[in-house]
Amino acid sequence: MPTLDPTDLKILLELIRDPRVQIGELAEMLGIARNTAQTRVRRLLRAGVLHDGGREIDLEAVGYDVVAFVTIEVTHRELDGVVGALRLLPQVLEVHEISGRGDVWCRVVATDTHNLQSALRQILRIKGVIRTETVLALHTHIPYRTEPLISRLAQAVPGTPTRPT
Repeated sequence: MPTLDPTDLKILLELIRDPRVQIGELAEMLGIARNTAQTRVRRLLRAGVLHDGGREIDLEAVGYDVVAFVTIEVTHRELDGVVGALRLLPQVLEVHEISGRGDVWCRVVATDTHNLQSALRQILRIKGVIRTETVLALHTHIPYRTEPLISRLAQAVPGTPTRPT
């Protein structure tokens, strides 16, 4: 894992906030030279911290290499409050209301198992949470993707250029 300094982290944060930001704008927002911004973005790309055109951040590369899927059973009248409280936890990446066992599913990241345990305890302290069930991800074989779906749609549209799959 590369060592990230405060400027690197600010660059990542700005790219999350506005994935279409131009290098010149990025440099201006951070008060650094355009060449410095360009060099740092390239370094983050080479190190694997950024990928998919420089707009997708590899959380494992910045130290969050534990991924867990947490199913939460909640008191139904407290559902909105639980979702609101989950939104405030930075380690919670996404939250879905689900059918079947449990009521809410979320993806949580952590730096290690102790950090995960701390996050799970925070979740259990949320008013309305009855119980949780946690499953650890051991390896990601297929990361989140949308390209195959859009490719399929594009192939159905006459005159749309496509790449071979």
